[in-house]
Amino acid sequence: MSTTWTDPREQIEISVMMANGRLAPRWFATREEAEAWARPEEGERVVESNAVCSCDR
Repeated sequence: MSTTWTDPREQIEISVMMANGRLAPRWFATREEAEAWARPEEGERVVESNAVCSCDR
């Protein structure tokens, strides 16, 4: 069995931080998808995070 190594720094999750400070209850495949869903006029913003190393981008 062969496995492909994935750099943990590349394992980015994309979500939307809602105006109330909570993450939206879903994840997005691309930043563009998240930006289309977010409502910046209501204070929402797209965020990227790496759960493996607990660092934000």
